[in-house]
Amino acid sequence: MSRGPIVLGIESSCDETGAGIVRDGQLLAHAVASSMDEHARFGGVVPEIAARAHLHSFNPVVRRALDQAGLRLSQIDALAVTTGPGLSGALQVGLAGAKSLAYAVGVPLYGVHHLAGHVAADTLEHGPLPGPSVVLIVSGGHTSLLLVRDLVREPILHLGDTLDDAAGECFDKVARVLGLPYPGGPAVDRAARDGDPRAVAFPRPLTRPGDDPYAFSFSGLKTAAARWAEQHRLRGEEPPVADGAAALQEAVADVLTRKAVAACRAHGVGTLVVVGGVAANSRVRALAEQRCAAAGVELRVPPLTLCTDNGAMIAAVGDLLVRSGAEPAPLGVSVDPSAPLEYAALQPGAAAGGTGAVPTEPPRTVNGGGTTAR
Repeated sequence: MSRGPIVLGIESSCDETGAGIVRDGQLLAHAVASSMDEHARFGGVVPEIAARAHLHSFNPVVRRALDQAGLRLSQIDALAVTTGPGLSGALQVGLAGAKSLAYAVGVPLYGVHHLAGHVAADTLEHGPLPGPSVVLIVSGGHTSLLLVRDLVREPILHLGDTLDDAAGECFDKVARVLGLPYPGGPAVDRAARDGDPRAVAFPRPLTRPGDDPYAFSFSGLKTAAARWAEQHRLRGEEPPVADGAAALQEAVADVLTRKAVAACRAHGVGTLVVVGGVAANSRVRALAEQRCAAAGVELRVPPLTLCTDNGAMIAAVGDLLVRSGAEPAPLGVSVDPSAPLEYAALQPGAAAGGTGAVPTEPPRTVNGGGTTAR
């Protein structure tokens, strides 16, 4: 039996430089370098620092992925790269590097939407997505409920999105108020282990009758947590951090999972997929499992290593695009730092009908799907 093309994926939308290699839906390798420690002293990601870190990490990360897979660059059949959304400078570094590699090897290049990559990450662990599936994307910059049928062939339907802060952003900001380190999500999760989730009655935003059933809002929750901490300090005492973290985490997990399971019921969908960095949160995972079991819904969550940003998820989308026969990116493909999620392929800034990376000779078809240079 013939085997499909080998796809190298590049991710550089924020503070992780990732390279992953996928073939026929199977993960062959992935490597990640994070500049998180460089940003921690500033309490958040500094775009210029992130872009410079990508410059330093790009080649070593690609080399590590190739070595892990036991491959040479010349054996890669296609490149996929995040073209948005994300930090402009960081995206530009990844795209420039991917274009250079595609040109050097003579293979096509595919632009990929970052959030579609998070969705595809689950397929590397659990196989193709059942259609349709409800997908909850929850991260530092995004919180969305989606209805996904065919990830690379059909438009992605948004059931609801955050109206203000994303869940991960709420964790980061409240963690800072509580004196916890950056990034806030893992710090809150650790602190919550020793706390009582019922100690503080934090609000559950947009869960009252008449509210949008699938929209999210975490700005008010963030403010409530900040005021709770402030009230303790006005009394001359430090807030009980473990209890505050546990109560905050419970409120976020409650809202996320309540709305996600409700969406599955309302749309007659039997599979919920939870992806993104906040999908690594222990309480989100546990409560999602509990509520899905009660509702008779299959829950799919990627392993922790594939929840945060990585190149494997971008390679997974590239692999699906190649095998579906999608057109590669035009030569002038650029980045879109604020691109909405409409399709898995994201190839902005160039006229349609381009041929992707410049091949050294005419490309050939591989197993009836996509193209690659000899």
